[in-house]
Amino acid sequence: MYTMETTIPQSTRLRHLPKMLLLRSSQMLQTLEKALRKDIPESVKIYGTIFHMNKGNPFKLEALVDRWPDFKTVIVRPQEQEMTDDLDPYTNTYQVYSKDFQNCQEILKSSDVINWKQHLQIQSLQNGLNEVINNVTGEKSVQVKMTKRNLYLTPETMKKHALSQENVNETQTKSEKPKTKINSEIFKMSSLNIEHASLVNSLWSFGGNEKSLKFIQRCIRHFPSYCLLGPEGTPVSWDLMDNTGELRMAGTLPEYRKLGLISHIIYHQIQALDKLGYPIYSHVEKNNEPMKRMSQTMKQFAAINPWQQWNCEPLGDSAPKEKDGQSRS
Repeated sequence: MYTMETTIPQSTRLRHLPKMLLLRSSQMLQTLEKALRKDIPESVKIYGTIFHMNKGNPFKLEALVDRWPDFKTVIVRPQEQEMTDDLDPYTNTYQVYSKDFQNCQEILKSSDVINWKQHLQIQSLQNGLNEVINNVTGEKSVQVKMTKRNLYLTPETMKKHALSQENVNETQTKSEKPKTKINSEIFKMSSLNIEHASLVNSLWSFGGNEKSLKFIQRCIRHFPSYCLLGPEGTPVSWDLMDNTGELRMAGTLPEYRKLGLISHIIYHQIQALDKLGYPIYSHVEKNNEPMKRMSQTMKQFAAINPWQQWNCEPLGDSAPKEKDGQSRS
């Protein structure tokens, strides 16, 4: 029999707040993954997270729902023992998906579901959540900064993972191979190792600090990464994947830009990850025209809903600020 366990102690739960259930059994997580497939692309961020939880859960996350099996709101967060640093938004990241924003707002008000005393991030692909999060953070005396990006899904992901494909063009079933040629004698496809994390961190537009470095190291350690080695045998261009299945932190050394290297890495990456069965998608800054053109050239599916992230910090926090956030550039 499936087991459920409440994550809000009876002694501290407020009566007007919905009770959240922690899904502990693998069968329940697999059922949740299947249910979320019905709403891709809107649910792909949390779907990809549950997918990786069902593949070993290397980031030690937990999934909570308001009811089971007919849930309205799902929240994925790190286990309590993982969120020991109140100033680490890279670790203190929550994925939220809801079919009822009023229900979601009541849930987010509970400090037992989200620790509003920490620096944290909330990620989702639902426009309606912006008003919800602003309402809740205003009540909790938390300052919030929202980041919005364009969301792209690979044709392979839409074909294999999305149960509803009425919006997918028949010609949009396979990623298009880059037309630009690269010199295979100079550039060699390879993977990143932990020693390369500092290089990735130095060029990540929302990185550049010790906490982001640890996040990058964790992604390299647990997930496939791809890069091109240059003439000196060191990475000159790269792309990673995070615990939600999203392609992240793409970068190219300045002296090797405009050669089309990143498009070859991402194409190779998509083919390899697709063979492993992973859902694959990414977000791109609205003013990053080269990456947008590359996504369109590869016939990636442009989602209607944007990728969104809310960076939250308690008001009155006098701790030194670091760059935060996660963005593919």
